[in-house]
Amino acid sequence: MSVENKIIAIIAEQVFLEPGEVPPTATLEELGVDSMALVECIFAIEEQFEVQVPFNANQPNASGFDISSVKSIVAAVEVLILEQKQ
Repeated sequence: MSVENKIIAIIAEQVFLEPGEVPPTATLEELGVDSMALVECIFAIEEQFEVQVPFNANQPNASGFDISSVKSIVAAVEVLILEQKQ
């Protein structure tokens, strides 16, 4: 399963959707991801990919981790995975 598919599955689980109902271009707001679900998604991503996500729930826009869309989260996680391998 690709990074994108795993992240889509994580997000879908948090908002009670099927993975096919989570388009990569969707924003978290469009999917109904609230702040608690976002934190749960971040924890699940960290566990799934064994990475440390630089995210502060109190200041989500100041963390440098782009959560503007599913696609942006995938791209940010792929960078974290690559950085970890170095």
